[in-house]
Amino acid sequence: MLSQLLSLLSRLKLPELSTKESSKPLGLSASSPAQSQGLSSKTNLMKQIRKQLKSDEGEVLHAYQDHLGFWTIGIGRLIDKRRGGGITKEEAAYLLENDITTRLSELEQKLPWFSKLNEARQGALLNMSFQMGVPGLKKFKRTLALIEAGDYEAAADRMMLSLWAKQTPSRAKRISEQMRTGKWSGAK
Repeated sequence: MLSQLLSLLSRLKLPELSTKESSKPLGLSASSPAQSQGLSSKTNLMKQIRKQLKSDEGEVLHAYQDHLGFWTIGIGRLIDKRRGGGITKEEAAYLLENDITTRLSELEQKLPWFSKLNEARQGALLNMSFQMGVPGLKKFKRTLALIEAGDYEAAADRMMLSLWAKQTPSRAKRISEQMRTGKWSGAK
């Protein structure tokens, strides 16, 4: 119930202020005191409910089962399909953008030559790192050495000899071809 309230509150749209009103301090608008009071009230509501829910629900930065056994994340966010939970497409896109940015930064740090690759080859390594993490990708020592040396043909061949390729053959074939050719492959 609280997670649904939090979800509802996060979708509240605050009234937009006109340019004339936006230059005035909140609550002091001569043209619409009710609107300003409403804005101030909603701002305070959001501030107070965030504090209260964080205290009551706790903050867990991984999936966990709540006291009723339903999957939850963050601050009481129900994600268990059995109870109608989940995330929106917009939330999934937001998480993906954060994950890509984080992973890209990590690859640039761990593989100093990464930024010299063309975008499609960077994308191949990003894709692999999504599946196995950067530590898992770093275990492809010979493949990475071949990529660093610019021998993309041999690197693609080595990629296909891995356990990764046996476990996810279609994906591995597409990504190794992307490495080989330096051109983006279509997703299935």
